[in-house]
Amino acid sequence: MKVILFDFDGTIVDSVEVGIAITNRLAAEFRFPPFDEETLEELKQLGSREALRRSRIPVWKLPFLIRRFTQELNREISSLQLFPEMRETLLLLKEHGHLLGIVSTNSVRNIQEFLRIQELTSTFDFVSASYALFGKSRLILKILRQHQFHPSQVYYVGDETRDIEAARKSGVCAIAATWGLNSTEILQANHPDFLIQSPQELVPLIVDRF
Repeated sequence: MKVILFDFDGTIVDSVEVGIAITNRLAAEFRFPPFDEETLEELKQLGSREALRRSRIPVWKLPFLIRRFTQELNREISSLQLFPEMRETLLLLKEHGHLLGIVSTNSVRNIQEFLRIQELTSTFDFVSASYALFGKSRLILKILRQHQFHPSQVYYVGDETRDIEAARKSGVCAIAATWGLNSTEILQANHPDFLIQSPQELVPLIVDRF
């Protein structure tokens, strides 16, 4: 049995465009410049920490911004969709007896509502969230401690360099997903254990290897 933990936004759910629109709506309130198309393309090529520096969003405002972001996103949860192949991949992994979880900086409320709408609530064994942008490693380590998982059992799948960083800090296998926010090039430059181009690649990667 393996434990596959997923990031939520940009990995399971196709929320990048909606997320950018919400972030731009909040720009005036939090006093940072909104992102135009050119800036967004530049940020996709950068690691998460460098992208944050370039965005000119003060670090101390991040928890407040993320909280407001999740509140705004809650109004649009019903319009969000799974990435292609994601549903089939999740169900296949579950069918093979693996445990699935979500580790995210979105809110538990939003994640659970989305899973309810998509009829995937029972597919996931854990949902863990924090407003700390770079705090996912703590969430992963907490899951390891609570359930007495060995790090070698656990994979973390995410679309940003901070997801690779979180996996590395917590000692679990980092799987970088290229269909989300960060570009393939910057993900590859951060040396994940595996780099995948589509959700269905997870099945042979995990099921066929063990």
